[in-house]
Amino acid sequence: MLGMHVLELAPLLAHVLAALAIILLIALVGRKVARMLRQPEVIGEIVVGLLSGPAVIALLGRDTFETILPDSVFKLLKLVAQAGLVLFLVGLAHKLGTDHDKSPRSGTVWVAAGSLVPPLLTGVLLAGLVLLTDDTAARGSAPLPAFILMVAVSMSITAVPVMARILADRGMSQSAAGRLALASAIFIDAAGWLLLTLAISLGKGSLADVLHSVRALAFGAVCALAVRYGLRSQMARNACRRLPRTVTVILGATALAVALAMEHLGMTAILGAALVGLSIPQDKNAPWEHAVATVSRAGGALAPAFFVVTGITVLTGSLSHASWLLIAAAVVLGCLGKGLGGYLGARRGGQSKQTARTIAVLMNTRGLTELIVLQAGLSSGILTAHMVLPLIVMALTTTAMAGPLLSLLDRGASHLAPGAAPAATESSIR
Repeated sequence: MLGMHVLELAPLLAHVLAALAIILLIALVGRKVARMLRQPEVIGEIVVGLLSGPAVIALLGRDTFETILPDSVFKLLKLVAQAGLVLFLVGLAHKLGTDHDKSPRSGTVWVAAGSLVPPLLTGVLLAGLVLLTDDTAARGSAPLPAFILMVAVSMSITAVPVMARILADRGMSQSAAGRLALASAIFIDAAGWLLLTLAISLGKGSLADVLHSVRALAFGAVCALAVRYGLRSQMARNACRRLPRTVTVILGATALAVALAMEHLGMTAILGAALVGLSIPQDKNAPWEHAVATVSRAGGALAPAFFVVTGITVLTGSLSHASWLLIAAAVVLGCLGKGLGGYLGARRGGQSKQTARTIAVLMNTRGLTELIVLQAGLSSGILTAHMVLPLIVMALTTTAMAGPLLSLLDRGASHLAPGAAPAATESSIR
């Protein structure tokens, strides 16, 4: 009997592996194109991943697409994508707690406030536009406070991993603008996770559901504390040194178990993964850092599957009914909130006009972190696919603008000071 089940599952697993191999090949093409265009490689992965599914459906038709990728295969592919996202988030959430020690304190509060509060307000304006135009497809049926807060959080996110890579590849990691922007982005994303948790709790609607969410968060917190104090034990330290691969597998399995349990309890798997990542003790010389990095890399390798699944789930059917007014408003408000807010915050923090402009451009990068937040809003039922689409366009547009705008600022600075060397290089960006 067991042998028969294995024989039945073998073709399904082979189909999933073949689909995953094609997705990874598409992601490779996206990265190469992004490098040619001097864009972050993740932008290439995201764009080709999001568009590949809808493009195949448009060219071959829905029936042919479902023959190529039947529902049973697509469901397993979604599980793989979710697992990759969970594993990647462990490293991302841990990074939010480990980079603050090298960041400058002076001016960080002002830049963070300027890059957080105005974008939250632009999110309220965008939600107000949805209500004003009576766009029921974008509005959905979530409680109004949850909807407004989720849109506001989506407008306020800054992508720490993408920004860090841009800074490294442009030689700006130790510059005043780079260090200040990265420190502020870490603070903003940490605040963003708290607001995201609140939005999902508000989305439950009734007091009983909110209490259920509180219990789920309490369960996640207990698991996080168990991970934290477990890793601090001498037994765990010795295991990390002697059995690094085993510890890596255990850490990844723990993150997946907590994430799935949180989802089963009514929250999202994303919050469970974030709690595990935040719980890992912050010590760059600790023996578990290798395990965290390996788990995060494994998740990052599977991230293209998340982009493809999101494209098929969100964009298919939404592109033809897209609200161009909402898309334009999301892009304009996204640039105004982060750009103007970041600039004014930097100026209030005592930075020069040139440094403030650079910070404003950097704070406008959203990238993969934005997609993760949007996925949380979509899976919790607070955001609809019609609302997610404009926010995806906004995230990709604002992130793609960063490289060209930084180069433009460099040229402007060189023009004003002909004898000075450019502040940044134009090497390829990951």
